Amino acid sequence: MLGYFNTLSNWGRWGDDDELGTLNHITDDVRLAAARAVRHGRSVSCAWEVAVPEDMERSTTTCPCAADMPGAEDMPVPGFRNDRRWGFSSERLGITFHGNTLTHVDSPCHIFWDGTMYNGRSHSLVDAATGSAWASVTAAANGIITRGVLLDIASVRDVPWLEPGQGVFPDDLEEAERRQGVRVRSGDAVLLRTGYGRVRHETGAASGFTQAGWHASCLPWLHEREVALIGADTPQDVQPSGYEDVLMPVHAVSLVAMGLWMLDNCDLEACATTAAELGQWDFHLAVAPVRFAGTSGSPVNPIATF
Repeated sequence: MLGYFNTLSNWGRWGDDDELGTLNHITDDVRLAAARAVRHGRSVSCAWEVAVPEDMERSTTTCPCAADMPGAEDMPVPGFRNDRRWGFSSERLGITFHGNTLTHVDSPCHIFWDGTMYNGRSHSLVDAATGSAWASVTAAANGIITRGVLLDIASVRDVPWLEPGQGVFPDDLEEAERRQGVRVRSGDAVLLRTGYGRVRHETGAASGFTQAGWHASCLPWLHEREVALIGADTPQDVQPSGYEDVLMPVHAVSLVAMGLWMLDNCDLEACATTAAELGQWDFHLAVAPVRFAGTSGSPVNPIATF
């Protein structure tokens, strides 16, 4: 597995100044092909709702009549002072999106290996005050628009969900392709369903640090297929990882060596139900990260359109 940092490396593949990593596989032709995957016009969200107060600190201000707001009399717009009919509400939000519950995208600067980020940049480019000056989420400011492919591993194994600690291997991926009549190709986003979303819906449980997910042996497969983005209904890595001294090999190799962007904690239940109903396992996928300057990711609401 440690050899993957060399054999699967994309450092310099798209130039020494590249911050997009595997998103370079998403060409104009790939986006056009993604548009042609829309055959029914049905869209579903692949994200969890951000709960209050469990996932988000929220302060809401309500003002039934704006003209009564302190300072309204000093506003330069007459309508603000005089209009007695309009009011408003607004929010101040605080969230920590990395972790095991919120749906979010990881950009390459999220993980270091031996103090180094994707394309050989030092961890010192991440500053406590200003964030990351390298491979932050704003590298994907134009959005991640591509063909998505859902691989339903729980269905392949004929179980409602994979148990915590069960890994997904390349043979599982290819069996899912065979059963579903789809093939992953260059520029695709691959979404992995372990069934954990069903567990969360039925029990309300959020994952601890033992979970189903990608086994590191899938990394050469993803590299060979030139996958642009991976997602899962867990935080990606099977835990325990199977490597005693490497905590999150999929995160580490993907983000640092490959520049492979990741969607953590997707809710893939509606996507899987829709795919099975329509008999269509590929779709147009739209992921639009918030342009948070210098951040290592963003909460997102991936939309699959069939």
